[in-house]
Amino acid sequence: MMRIGCVVLLAMLPALAATSALAHSTEGVASGFVSGLLHPVLGPDHMLAMIAVGLWGAQLGMPLMIALPIAFPMVVALGGLLGVLGVVLPGVEIGIAMSALLLGLAVAMAFRAPVWLAVALVAAFAVFHGHAHGQELPEAASPLPYGLGFVLSTGLLHMLGVAIGLLHEWRGAGPAIVRFCGALIALSGAYFLSNATGLL
Repeated sequence: MMRIGCVVLLAMLPALAATSALAHSTEGVASGFVSGLLHPVLGPDHMLAMIAVGLWGAQLGMPLMIALPIAFPMVVALGGLLGVLGVVLPGVEIGIAMSALLLGLAVAMAFRAPVWLAVALVAAFAVFHGHAHGQELPEAASPLPYGLGFVLSTGLLHMLGVAIGLLHEWRGAGPAIVRFCGALIALSGAYFLSNATGLL
């Protein structure tokens, strides 16, 4: 268990070391399909929150294992539209950081939320993620390919989270590994939140 935990920790260290500012630099990122595909991965706050959605869905089982990874990108599109239209949404960076913190905690504590609460929580956070990226689209050279790449990358990150989350069905160390990943994401979220609020 310790060996597997160390491997997971080492795999996530680049995200822990990076700053959330990478996720929202509009210079040279919103230009096409490849940029959209890479953008969530280059933004650790987005990446970890999207993985956490899959982790939590896998922990909660059906129907949420499918519902959460579907709800998130659908509401991200709505949030993106708000951003494109210039609708003001206060506290976007704080909302994004809170998503990693609270979703990570939900996984770490194996919180058994009812269906309506899990979907509502994930959807609420998705608005912030979508809005942040929607604000970038008007300046994009190729907004449609960028958006398609971003949605595809989001789905792949959810699938990665689900794949890791299914370890909770293993006997022995499986559930502990999943909760450990959640704890790492929550710690990262706390770091992102401290940056967003100016505490660091």
